[in-house]
Amino acid sequence: MTASGASARKRHTFKDYLSPRVLVMLALGFSSGLPFLLVGNTFGFWLRDEGTTLKAIGFISWVGIAYSLQFAWSPLLDRVPTLKFLGQRRGWMVLSQVLTAIGLIAMAMVGTSHGLTVLGACALLVAFASATQDIAISAWRIEIAKSPDELGLLTSANTIGYRVALLCTDSLILVSAQHLGWPLSYTICGVAMGIGLIASLIAREPERAEAVMAQKEKEKPLWTPRGFFDAVAGPFIIFFKTHGAAALLMLLAISLYRLPDFVRGPMLNPFYHDVGLSKDVIGAVRATVGIASIFAGVAAGGFLSLRLGYMRALILGGLLQGLGIAAFALMTLTGSDVVAFSAVMAFDDFAISVAGVTLVAYMSSLTSLGYTATQYALLSSTYALAGKFLKGFSGAVIEGLTAQIGLMNAYALFFIGCGAMGVPAVVMFALLERQHRKAAINPA
Repeated sequence: MTASGASARKRHTFKDYLSPRVLVMLALGFSSGLPFLLVGNTFGFWLRDEGTTLKAIGFISWVGIAYSLQFAWSPLLDRVPTLKFLGQRRGWMVLSQVLTAIGLIAMAMVGTSHGLTVLGACALLVAFASATQDIAISAWRIEIAKSPDELGLLTSANTIGYRVALLCTDSLILVSAQHLGWPLSYTICGVAMGIGLIASLIAREPERAEAVMAQKEKEKPLWTPRGFFDAVAGPFIIFFKTHGAAALLMLLAISLYRLPDFVRGPMLNPFYHDVGLSKDVIGAVRATVGIASIFAGVAAGGFLSLRLGYMRALILGGLLQGLGIAAFALMTLTGSDVVAFSAVMAFDDFAISVAGVTLVAYMSSLTSLGYTATQYALLSSTYALAGKFLKGFSGAVIEGLTAQIGLMNAYALFFIGCGAMGVPAVVMFALLERQHRKAAINPA
């Protein structure tokens, strides 16, 4: 692994990162990341600004469960064409990007004045369309890669684009909201979906995958019982056949790995609000210290995956993630001190980026051509489902603790508890790593 990793790194030059395919991937990664926080943490900040209770913010965050149910409609993206003249992957990418933009602009127009139910319905449209976009882009990324080496390069580009979008919707939008208001800020984000739309139109359709899917449609038409069974059940059967008894442990480890980040998510911006940080300060720190830490974390995650292998990189990333999230408890002591906030954010962004890129690289390596969209959606849904559900109770937990120990102590205990949630996943990946080493020493 080390030797091959070294040779792979030698092939990566600065010119590689400026290739058209990688630049398209950067733009698609940006488009994929843009809506995520706008129906999640940033949406919570908007609601808190309007005086919404923490409990209501926690429950409305359940619109994000759409990201965890991708597997339910992902077979459509493998077998059913839409905007056929663009191809299977690009057609779905374009359609989902247009719907996401419409949903964001609708959220801006509706606002909180029409009630949380209507606003929540618009947010649900964004989450559903955005989740569909993620399936299509992930499948395109995996299928367009000519080699595992290029897949790693595209995965890094995707992660960088995604994290830059998160910075824009987690920091710059706060500055915009401070001076322009939330509705106009959301409208700007809706228009910014055009970046991904242009990238989808420029992108090439994966030829190998197109050929495989065309052959599958010829041999097993979707409208036949055999074809329908293959579209719905085939990806899961192949996945479990490929990975055997370890498949369940893999899925369980994946499902718990990002649990700490998901659960703490809805309460992060309300915490900044309650601790006394201004939107301008939050935006400035995120756009400077935050972006540098993210780039460093993405680079470190890619390096560790090559140097240590997926399992060991995941173990290290999981430990860093837990510590980064627990570090926010320190801010309950330092309050709105900018230096302390910058230090905590830098560590957290670095740790989350390492964990994120190693998990994406690992999940990408587990898919099979012809079932890419459905299998990756299964893995993505697995890693997000538990966290998306449990985060809905985050506000109720903090409000319940506040009655006993006060608001800041409740926040501190909450962040420490979230950090500790990642330990079981780390233990499971350690067990998987041990199994892989044994299999390598004693092959069947």
